[in-house]
Parts: sequence; structure tokens; C-alpha cells
Amino acid sequence: MRILLTTFLACVFAGENLTAQDWLRFRGQNGDGKSPATGLMKNWPAKGPRLIWTAKNLGRGFSSVTIRGDMLFTIGDIDSKQYAFAIAVSDGKQIWKQEIGKANTGDFPGSRSTPTVDGDRVYCLTTDATLVCLKSKTGEVLWQKDLVKQYGAAMMLAKGKWEWKFSESPLVDGERVIVTPGVQGAVMVALNKKTGDEIWRCKSSLVGAKGADGAAYSSIVVSQACGVKQYVQLVGRGLIGVEAKTGKLLWQYNKVANDIANISNPVVTGDLVFVSTGYQTGSALLELSKSKNGKFKVNEKYFLRPNVFQNHHGGFVLHDGFIYGGQGHKKGLPMCIRLRDGKVMWGPIRNQGKNSAAVCFADGHLYFRYQNGLMVLIEASASKYFQKSSFMIPDVRHPSWSHPVICNGRLYLKEQQRVLCYEISDKSK
Repeated sequence: MRILLTTFLACVFAGENLTAQDWLRFRGQNGDGKSPATGLMKNWPAKGPRLIWTAKNLGRGFSSVTIRGDMLFTIGDIDSKQYAFAIAVSDGKQIWKQEIGKANTGDFPGSRSTPTVDGDRVYCLTTDATLVCLKSKTGEVLWQKDLVKQYGAAMMLAKGKWEWKFSESPLVDGERVIVTPGVQGAVMVALNKKTGDEIWRCKSSLVGAKGADGAAYSSIVVSQACGVKQYVQLVGRGLIGVEAKTGKLLWQYNKVANDIANISNPVVTGDLVFVSTGYQTGSALLELSKSKNGKFKVNEKYFLRPNVFQNHHGGFVLHDGFIYGGQGHKKGLPMCIRLRDGKVMWGPIRNQGKNSAAVCFADGHLYFRYQNGLMVLIEASASKYFQKSSFMIPDVRHPSWSHPVICNGRLYLKEQQRVLCYEISDKSK
């Protein structure tokens, strides 16, 4: 075993060689949508970057991809079953396919969660809330835990009508894998990543008039606010912070919750948390502090009404003190907001993209992937909106929602049954 330390990735792995740019969980190792990749194209050719390979027959759904070394992982539904897949980064050929659950046949059918890679294991959460641990090299099931049977896990119901199934991507932190059943008595749980045995559960009930009971569609991010390591998560009743060591509920914030779907990952920096939800809700910047008795306080620095900034789904990124993301319910209009005071620097901007946009960042640029399949490259500048390039993902026939991934000079796009791999290294021109 060797230790690999970088400013972006500080974890312990065993076995194969690993690069600093491996993309090990949904929205990257910090869950913030930022890639450490550099030396990337500042403009794309008119028809888009060179397509290196296309992997096919990977099942329907909206999972993104994760990458470790020479292997890429994703989840998709084929017929009545849900599968995890491993494919080769070199040529897109399938290495293994492993059944992990039943297919999701409800509204917007298909997979949701993105696999999390840790060492020689892969962790997948099915749409029916079964957490499955697989051997990364072979796909062998090592253990699994049904969170509904074990904890009564439940999703927030959209006004009692729709349920778009479990979508969280698991967090692996040290010897633990953490997920969010979302219910009273088990809001969040930490399990031994090797065995699935419970380490702790957050038993607190959540309060607040807004939102709905149950888990939401976000994934956990890690904060060190006030010197206390904690897991920050968006659930049906809003935003919560859970102490990493004990599972104690430290704080909660209800105002940003809506009763249909709370989706985008929050962004954390220092003692601050920025959060946004759609469905005509809005955004908030929270500052966390501790009182003399050790209890956490939540100070709302500002709240942005939905006509200013609401992120439906697709997320947002923080870069050099500014938030960049898609504004508007089902719109994804590019926008820049100064984090410290909520001042709008530019936007919202109308371009050729349609509906919501999944957003990530690399090498000074924003990558907006729109529902109609348009990829847009935008300079991450607070002074003005500067669109550099765009191209259409070929053969888009379904909502193009999966989050883009940038890893080792390549852009990876899951497009329903396929994964497309593009060369975006500046050396390739």
C-alpha cells in the first residue's frame, strides 16, 4: 500500500497505480464539480473535440461515471434489471456487467446514482435503496444492504404524487461509507465499508414547515466548519449537518426546502455553505458558528429569491469566490454570483442550450451540458460572460441530464445507453 497526497486528493488506496486526476465519486472527490485537470483546450473545433471512443449497451438512465486508473464505472437499466458496468478507459470495451437490483420503470425511467470507487471496491446505491459493494476488478458482490428493510429509508414525495427514486451517490470517508435513508431514527447512517456493519446512525427527527419528509436527490459533501468534521446534506426538510465522528445532528436549515425535489449538492468553504433548490424556492448562503456551550448556530447571510437564482438540477461550482451555475427552473441559464454578498456579476444568459444544465469546472472554464445535448464551454470569469465553444452530443434521444466528467485530458459524457469519450487536452490540437 502506498500513500498518494495531493491538494485535491488525500486518501489511502491499495493495489493499482492511481493518478491525481482520478474521478472517484459523483461530482469529483470533493463533490463540488471541480476537476484538477490542466492543459485543456481553450476552444473546441467547430464540430467539437475529437471523439476517441463510444461505449454502448450500458443501460438507460441518468447516472454519471467515475474513473479509477484504467477503469470507468457507471450504472444503467436493461430490461427489468439494474446493472453496474465497468469499461476500459483505453478503448471503451466492457470489462464486466453485474446485476445490482430491479430496473426503475417509473417517471423518467432508468438509473440515478453514480458509483463511488474506493481502492479495490465500488459502491452503488440502486434506485430502490440497496447499497451494494462490488469488487472493482470483477464486479463480484461482496456485500449489500437494503436500506428500506434495515432503516425504513424513504424518498421525499413530490406533493404525495411523484417519487423519482433514490439518487444519492455514496460517500466513502476513511473506513466508512455514508448514505442517507432520510427518515426519523435514521436520517443518515455510517457503515463499515468492508462489511456493511453499522457504525452509527443519526437518530434525530427533522423539523420545519417547508419541504417533505424523507431523503432528497443530493449527495453528501464534507465540511470542516468551526473545526468540526461534518457531513452536509440536502434532504426533504432542507439542509443538515451531521457530526462525522458520532452521527449527531449538529444543525438544520429548513427555508431552502421545497416539497417536490431538493436536488443540487451544496457547496462548502470554511464556515460557509451555499445551497440552492428549484421549484420556485431560491438560494442561501449560511455561516456556521458555535456558541459557548458548543451548539451550532446557523446565520443566514442572505437569501436569493427564485427570480434571482434557483438551481433546478445540474448543480453549480465555486471558483475564486464566485458561484457559477444554471439559473431558473428547467432553464439552466448561465449566471455568476459573488459568494460573499450574493451580488449578481452577470447573467442570466440565454444561449442555444435548452432546459436544465449539468455544470462542472476545469482549467479556468465551465462545462455546461444541456438537456437538449448541447455542450458549452464558458470562461470562468466574474467580469463578463464569455462563451468560447459549443457542440452537440450526437444522437440525443432522451433528456441529456448526466453530469459531465473531466479526467486526465478527456471529457466523458454518459448519454443514456452510451458513454462518449472526447480528447480535450491542449496537446491534441
